[in-house]
Amino acid sequence: MQVAITCRHGEIPQETREHITQKAEKLLNYFERVTAISVTVDFEGDRVTTEIIVDAEHKHDFVARDTSDELKPTFDRALRKMEQQIRKYKEKLQDHRRDKPLAKLGESTDEQPADEQPADEQPANE
Repeated sequence: MQVAITCRHGEIPQETREHITQKAEKLLNYFERVTAISVTVDFEGDRVTTEIIVDAEHKHDFVARDTSDELKPTFDRALRKMEQQIRKYKEKLQDHRRDKPLAKLGESTDEQPADEQPADEQPANE
């Protein structure tokens, strides 16, 4: 999987690109079904906006955005937001309930058919 880094209105140094790539690839530790990661850095005057878009299979895109004065802290905060979104989604996918499924509740062994009666309960007309 490759991380696509796009820059608008400026340039990103090579060491910063490597930092972004390494950190973004760690998102795979949280969710294995990631198909693409796109990082867009927008320089507007003295402000930097970082947007991370993660495309996961069977799910819409996850988007995280942050704006600040410096690139690395802005990227790190956006990445933290992305990690939270992915963790929350993954928690929703997992079933943490330990009780029986609803289909199994009707098939309990305690129930007896209506035509059988216990031996100690005899009909009143005998």
